[in-house]
Amino acid sequence: MTDSVKIPVIDRSGRLPEYATPGAAGMDVRAMLDSPVTIHPGGRALIPTGLRVELPVGYEMQLRPRSGLALRSGITLLNSPGTIDSDYRGEIGVILANLSAEPFIVADGDRIAQMVVARYATVEWIPAETLSDTDRGNGGFGHTGKN
Repeated sequence: MTDSVKIPVIDRSGRLPEYATPGAAGMDVRAMLDSPVTIHPGGRALIPTGLRVELPVGYEMQLRPRSGLALRSGITLLNSPGTIDSDYRGEIGVILANLSAEPFIVADGDRIAQMVVARYATVEWIPAETLSDTDRGNGGFGHTGKN
């Protein structure tokens, strides 16, 4: 059983985000448009959702690409994952980018992103002169090699 958090929402779209299956971590988010939007190859567009939320302090909302859109149409999210902070009260928008060679049309009600709500911790920095040793140490990108 997973934790559940109650989140106040203003929904102008009439289509709240939904989990597609009982084991899904992300909810499908839909576009709320008066008319279709064409995203040309290499282009991007901010797509409104009609959603405004009041997240509890200690939670964030992440917007992520939909794998099917990415694979079939080359559509992804810029600034991914996009973070909605607990003190933001404006409408949630999704920045879609078209990485394909074909124009992509977004219509009202299309599933355009996945939304995940997650807890986060705040940080208190502790100035230090040294850090504890690990097997990896200061090995950078690719340090662990290929196996």
